[in-house]
Amino acid sequence: MTTRLNTISRVLLVAGLGVALSGCNFFTRLANIGEEPPLSQIENPVAQKGYQPVSMPMPRPEPVLQQANSLWRPGSKAFFKDQRANQVGDIVTVLVEIEDKATLNNSTDTSRTTSENAGFAGLLGLESQVTKVLPEGTSASALVDLGSDHSVSGSGAVNRNETINMEIAAIVTQILPNGNMVIVGRQEVRVNFESRDLSVTGVVRPEDITSSNTVQSSKIAEARIAYGGRGHLTDVQQGRYGQQLFDIIFPF
Repeated sequence: MTTRLNTISRVLLVAGLGVALSGCNFFTRLANIGEEPPLSQIENPVAQKGYQPVSMPMPRPEPVLQQANSLWRPGSKAFFKDQRANQVGDIVTVLVEIEDKATLNNSTDTSRTTSENAGFAGLLGLESQVTKVLPEGTSASALVDLGSDHSVSGSGAVNRNETINMEIAAIVTQILPNGNMVIVGRQEVRVNFESRDLSVTGVVRPEDITSSNTVQSSKIAEARIAYGGRGHLTDVQQGRYGQQLFDIIFPF
C-alpha cells in the first residue's frame, strides 16, 4: 500500500512539475487545440500597462512667428492643407525595408612557454641544512624548477543574410517639444493556423515623412521593429520546455 502511494505521489509530482514548467500558457494552448491562434484586441497603446512617454534631449523652444494677413502656413510644403501626419492620432505608413548582410571570420592562435629555476648555492652556510628539513637527495642549488606550456587556438565564422520588405500603418502617440513624433504600429495577419505579428515603434521627424504620408524604417530613431509568429508551425520549430530548461541548467 505504501509503495502504491509513493508511486502515485511521484506521478502527481512529475505532472505538477510539467504543468509548472509550461507556465500559464499550458492551459490556454490546451483549450485552443484545433483552433486558430486568437488575434489581439485593438487597444490604445498609451493605456497599456508599462507604457511610458518617450523623453529625449530637447533644444530650447523657439517662439512661433504669426504672420498677419498671410495665406501661407509656416512649415507647409504646399499652398493647400498638408496631408502628412502632424498631430496625435494621425496615421503614417512605415515602409519596413531591411536588408542586412554580414560575413565575419575570426581566427586566434596564441602560444606561451615559461620556465623558472631557483636555488641558493650559498646562504650564510645554511645551504647544508637543507637535507635536514627536506627529504634526502635534495640539492640546494635546484630547490625550485617550474615550467608551463599554454596554447590556445580558436576560430569563428558568421554568415547572415536577412531581408524584410513590409508596410505597416502606425499611429502618432506623442509630439515631442522639438516637433518630432513618437509612432506606434502593430499588425497581425492570420493565415490558416499561423499568425504573423509585426510591430514598429520609434521617433520620426516631420521632414522625413514624404508627401504621400510614408516614412522609411531607416529614418526612424530609436526604432524597435519586431516580426514573428504564433501558431502550430512556430510551436513545432521551438524546443520543448523541458529541453529549454535542460539547456539552461546543464553546465557542460
